[in-house]
Amino acid sequence: MLKKGTKLYSILTGSCPKCHEESMYQNTNPYAISQIFNMNERCSHCGTKYKIEPSFFYGAMYVSYAVGVAFAVAAFVIAFLIFNASLLGTFIAIVGTLVVFMPVIVRLSRNIWVNFFFKYDPQASAHYTHKHTVAEG
Repeated sequence: MLKKGTKLYSILTGSCPKCHEESMYQNTNPYAISQIFNMNERCSHCGTKYKIEPSFFYGAMYVSYAVGVAFAVAAFVIAFLIFNASLLGTFIAIVGTLVVFMPVIVRLSRNIWVNFFFKYDPQASAHYTHKHTVAEG
């Protein structure tokens, strides 16, 4: 279902958008709050630089709005429509969902944003390794 080579794979796993070989993040656990934004500068397999320009990930803030709305709508549907919660109960469920899933929303937003700018290239690792082996030799 979740196959390497798809944007969805890179987005959901937080792996390099170009080669899908390693995580973009120094700590893969989004709930390590103090390290939530700590990313590797480059992929060690293909050399992809994740932060294309200064302030590159500011664009992810716009994506996080949409992702947050999707989580809020899901919380609404579950609380209000499925469990028939009161309006106040539904509101608490939405706020609780957004607070609990904030680290996941932040990471998903960054993953979606960076995947707008890179395309999967199964040969990227081979090209990078060959280029650096030749340059070092």
